[in-house]
Amino acid sequence: MRDGHNAFTVFIVDDDDAVRDSLKALLEFQDYRVRDYPSGAAFLAAEQPPHKGCLVLDLHMPVMSGFELLDILTASRFDLPVILITGRNDAAVRARADGSGAVALLEKPFDDDVLLQTIRRALAVPANDAAG
Repeated sequence: MRDGHNAFTVFIVDDDDAVRDSLKALLEFQDYRVRDYPSGAAFLAAEQPPHKGCLVLDLHMPVMSGFELLDILTASRFDLPVILITGRNDAAVRARADGSGAVALLEKPFDDDVLLQTIRRALAVPANDAAG
């Protein structure tokens, strides 16, 4: 494994199977451990803190939005740096993302290198410091 990536897990929560599969393949190729979930509820049912890693979280999902999941995680002190991803990046989304404590907001489709750089940055910052 390169760069100690095996010490970290990247969690992906996105309702789009193709996006999830693509991100998982990219990250596993880069030697990250990956766990992926099709919904916020699936993530909450499967994962319990603490974890070493980061969360790549889609904002626009049915039933529970990414922001709703993020609110639950924040309230429960689930302390992972979060990278928000969205296909609908408007002023309201940016404003809410800015106040969320997330490491970054990336608009789909995003460049693989930008995502990898953002993940490396997220993993370099202790989660409780990422929230500012």
